[in-house]
Amino acid sequence: MARRCLWLVPLVLPLLAGPGLAQSQVQLSCSGTLVEARGSSELKRTTQRLRFSLALEAEGADSDRALASLQRRLAAVRSGLQALQVSDLQVTSPSTWKRPASRDAPELVQANLQVSGQLAPARLQALVRQVGGLPGVRLAPVATEADAAGDRSARRQLLRAAYQDAQQQAQDVAAAMGLGQLQPLEVLLDGGSRPVPMRAMAMADAAVPPFDPGELAGPIDRLSLQVRFCAR
Repeated sequence: MARRCLWLVPLVLPLLAGPGLAQSQVQLSCSGTLVEARGSSELKRTTQRLRFSLALEAEGADSDRALASLQRRLAAVRSGLQALQVSDLQVTSPSTWKRPASRDAPELVQANLQVSGQLAPARLQALVRQVGGLPGVRLAPVATEADAAGDRSARRQLLRAAYQDAQQQAQDVAAAMGLGQLQPLEVLLDGGSRPVPMRAMAMADAAVPPFDPGELAGPIDRLSLQVRFCAR
């Protein structure tokens, strides 16, 4: 839960009128005490798919050889991902840079690119072992995602819960001040997020239990808002 904040301002808000004011400004009037409260909510959802990303690298004596090696490795990665029925496959354009010579290694050109996509949770183990173990592949955190068809319903639940949270805070403060009526004036929404990554790393021993997608943290939607009430 986000930290709750309350601001109490006993005043009368004037109407926002006059030349030079933007038409988008909202005219608010409160003849009592302005109470501002921040509410928050979160909703755990069911994992429908996984989103992954990986970095692919190759090197060579010059740019042409480094890019040719990168292209061959990309073909192997693409083939492995297609076998896993990956959707929304995206590949960035390659970039190159020169690695200076050292005492133990000559100067080389390194080429790299990024690959990302979505796949079914049941194919996590195959992604880690079959694709993550290919030459030049470095897996990034794997994130869980919910079914987009339920986003609107989830957002309605979050809005209702966050507003009720803010309203309850404002009611408690108004009651403590001996005020009985509470009228909402303005609602300001903050964005939500689903920070649920899991770092997937290849395992050396195939005999140990596989990566279990059920152990990943499920997707979590969060929402916070600030509400201004007029208490009288």
